[in-house]
Amino acid sequence: MRVVGIETEYGVTEPGNPAANPILLSSHLVQACRVWLGNSSTRWDYGGEDPLMDLRGMRRQRRYATADLLTDSPEYSDLNRGVTLRRRRGSWEDPAHLNAVLANGARFYVDHAHPEYSGPEVTSAHDAVVWDVAGDRIVLAAAAQMRAQGDDVALYKNNVDGKGASYGTHENYLVTRGVAFDDLARRLIPHLVSRQVVVGAGRVGIGTHGETPGFQISQRADYIETEVGLETTLRRPIVNTRDEPHADRRKWRRLHIITGDANSMEIPTYLKVGATSLVLSAVEADDDRLDVLALADPVAEVGAVSRDLTLRHRLRLASGEHATAVDIQRALLTIARDYASDAEDTRVLERWERVIDELGREPLAAHRDVEWVAKLRLFGRMRERYATVGTDGRSQVPTWDDDRLRAADLQWSELGSGLAARLSAAGAVERVVSDAQIEHAMTTPPSTTRAWLRGRMVSGRRDIVDAASWSTIVLDRDAEHGHLEVVALPDPHVNSHPLVDALLAQTGPARTHTRG
Repeated sequence: MRVVGIETEYGVTEPGNPAANPILLSSHLVQACRVWLGNSSTRWDYGGEDPLMDLRGMRRQRRYATADLLTDSPEYSDLNRGVTLRRRRGSWEDPAHLNAVLANGARFYVDHAHPEYSGPEVTSAHDAVVWDVAGDRIVLAAAAQMRAQGDDVALYKNNVDGKGASYGTHENYLVTRGVAFDDLARRLIPHLVSRQVVVGAGRVGIGTHGETPGFQISQRADYIETEVGLETTLRRPIVNTRDEPHADRRKWRRLHIITGDANSMEIPTYLKVGATSLVLSAVEADDDRLDVLALADPVAEVGAVSRDLTLRHRLRLASGEHATAVDIQRALLTIARDYASDAEDTRVLERWERVIDELGREPLAAHRDVEWVAKLRLFGRMRERYATVGTDGRSQVPTWDDDRLRAADLQWSELGSGLAARLSAAGAVERVVSDAQIEHAMTTPPSTTRAWLRGRMVSGRRDIVDAASWSTIVLDRDAEHGHLEVVALPDPHVNSHPLVDALLAQTGPARTHTRG
């Protein structure tokens, strides 16, 4: 079972007020989420975070770090000890309005100018979808709480603002540290470049500002500038090198993938996680069949694939041969078959093959499974509807820079009421999870990882939980002396801990949960 997780930064606006400060809106949303949770007071524990460590075996000096890398706190935990004591310090205090640790094991917080939901650790593609969509529902509940308090807000699950800015939907995969990083990057890059034909969300406009009329497959493609790198907001790489495992670094890496789109449909999220996890299994097994897929110029091919709606573009391989993105995905599917370990992997392979076959025959045939295809199909109908008759009597279809199409691109991803949500409600796209599963996941953590302990402690023992992080739970049981106990959870697979289990078995104050 590979531990995986998804982080989503949402676009945020205040309807009717284009000058609204997104940082303030984001902080108000997090605070509203705390109220929705019953005024949860659990803070985020920044101990142990070091975003300046690089998978290539170096650490960037702080003075050379970009703003997106400075997310750590001055104080660090020792994750090699089971329980440690930390004295409360003012410099370590986390502003409550910036973070909320959720009962489902997730984190909801302000990440620069965006509200971000970081889903809990899960062990299957199916569960990744469940807790990802649960995050959307939680954010909507927080927005409703804001409106009840007199503040309006609109949220978008996309990656571009149409003004040159891009924000991320990041995937995280636990990978064994035994694989040489250069091999990991080289063998994974062909998948990350080609998979957009399967999991891209689609975008109106070409170029970082959408300055060229057109429609493309991926929202993130125009913002990828290098093959590997540490940054996430500047010089964005295909493979991010941040070495912050949130686990025992002697055993694991946390591969942080930033090239993916935010998906409003479930199948792309399912395949994004499931297929990538299987390809990583092949990488960990040192499968040299992956080497023949190495690309000659990966960065250039990211944009070339995204802009070819026919899927006929032939990527140049390092060997001098050429292959389409669909060809590469089919080759990866063949390799991945040898690494299926359970029924869930088999289901991923079956769905992956079905989508590849649909795209290979006729891209538009994949409209129920592939988001960019569903969007292109719907927007094509809009263009026909908006067509006018010219002086020569011929139908004139609006070009892709038409403001109505740009607006529709934004409306596609609006949480709750967007075009994608309407298609799903109408049964026009495929799903992989049920509303009942999502409702359950809004308040319940996954039971197969340490998120089970984090979520249950945050909800059931808030009387003694001071803070939490991915790999720690900070307890405040010594109010007289002001000491805090840090329970270390360095193994993401472990869903049991003697002290935590004992504390959960004790009677704590009833958890209150209010909905705005």
